[in-house]
Amino acid sequence: MTSGPVTVSVATLGCRLNQVESQEMLGVLETRGFRAVAGEEPAQVYVVNTCTVTGRADFSDRQLIRRIARERPGALVVVTGCYAQTDARAVARIPGVDLVVGNQEKYRLPELLAPLLSRREKARVAGGRPAEIHVAPMAAARSVPVAPFAKVSGRSRASVKIQDGCQHRCAFCIVPAARGPSRSQDPKVVLEQAGGLVEAGYREITLTGVDLGYYGRDLVPPTTLGALLGQLGDVPGLRWLRLSSILPAYFTPGLIEAIVGSRVVAPHLHLPLESGSDRVLRLMRRPYNTRMYRALVERLARDIPGLGLGADVIVGHPGEGDLDFAETLSLVGELPFSYLHVFSYSDRKGTESTRLPDRVQAPDIRARSAALRRLGREKALAYRRGMVGRTHEALVLEARDRATGLLSGLTANYVEVLFDGPDGLARRFVPVTITDCRPEGTFGRLEEPTA
Repeated sequence: MTSGPVTVSVATLGCRLNQVESQEMLGVLETRGFRAVAGEEPAQVYVVNTCTVTGRADFSDRQLIRRIARERPGALVVVTGCYAQTDARAVARIPGVDLVVGNQEKYRLPELLAPLLSRREKARVAGGRPAEIHVAPMAAARSVPVAPFAKVSGRSRASVKIQDGCQHRCAFCIVPAARGPSRSQDPKVVLEQAGGLVEAGYREITLTGVDLGYYGRDLVPPTTLGALLGQLGDVPGLRWLRLSSILPAYFTPGLIEAIVGSRVVAPHLHLPLESGSDRVLRLMRRPYNTRMYRALVERLARDIPGLGLGADVIVGHPGEGDLDFAETLSLVGELPFSYLHVFSYSDRKGTESTRLPDRVQAPDIRARSAALRRLGREKALAYRRGMVGRTHEALVLEARDRATGLLSGLTANYVEVLFDGPDGLARRFVPVTITDCRPEGTFGRLEEPTA
């Protein structure tokens, strides 16, 4: 092995939870003497943290793994994340992969890498070895590992993982197989991590998880997400707290009160819809219906002024007919969404949806997806135009906008605004008056900066 710290680079695909876990892996590796590198600097170890939520995600995983193996033939290639967890043998067969690591084994990377690094030169000379696989079944997972955070380089915002796994068994979803049962982080650990991030200069924090609304039910004594929000509201210096996706069924009166009454929870929520057809929602095994969803959205929009509201929608689930899709378009058009995430259905191995009849043909899925994305863009533009002429506080992001060179800031209701201003404002909250909204972006004018 070469002298000096072993260099490692982590590439992340997929959700915000994966981004958090990549930072955690870097933290674990750095405490064991590895040195993180980024950008074009070559590394001795490349870790690819994968996603498997759709067939396209699997394709992107394989593409990135092959590119790294081709461009860095002398490095060790480690693959982890949800694709590694659910199809480890397929990942291990990709040329150039040295180690396949499951989601719970991510935090054992230093010990798993040690023997590979010690015999690396010998293995390369001998023509290589088959990839090692360290993937345990997620059904046995019972805790959320606590890992040190590496520096969140290049970011103005940070995230804390408070929960992992999922108790639901939606017909289309592979996540329970990839993530296991729901399990929550101890509130004391969450508060310590949030406090440490604020002290490090991150005044906006996003709470992440797979089934966030289930938080606390598995703890002893049990607690709730609403109770945790109340505690986080007392963290000194925390300015904005965001929540990742929460199922509508979890919005009890207590949780709504905790969100609406909090001094730090940002006016931005993401409520997965998946379909505007009750018939399709039943096929999907979703734990809500459109009446419940509509009532919740209308209440939240009434109680939270200027609410930024996002939703996920799946197009082309088996059994979705023209009328079902028309109902989805109608519901989305009627509700005050500020953005949409549209996913084209793809079979996930082992899920119930793969066995359902009435498959939607690929051309129909493409056409429906295009129509829904078009509607999503129209609603997003209308929402942003409603902000013109108003002054909003924005968190200045680390990097300027590549296309325009302007500063980029994120408002509390999750709108990115571009504006002219001096360097040195990253991570600061500044007032910005929205002056123009176009399909390509939202533009503003910097007012007198605040702390």
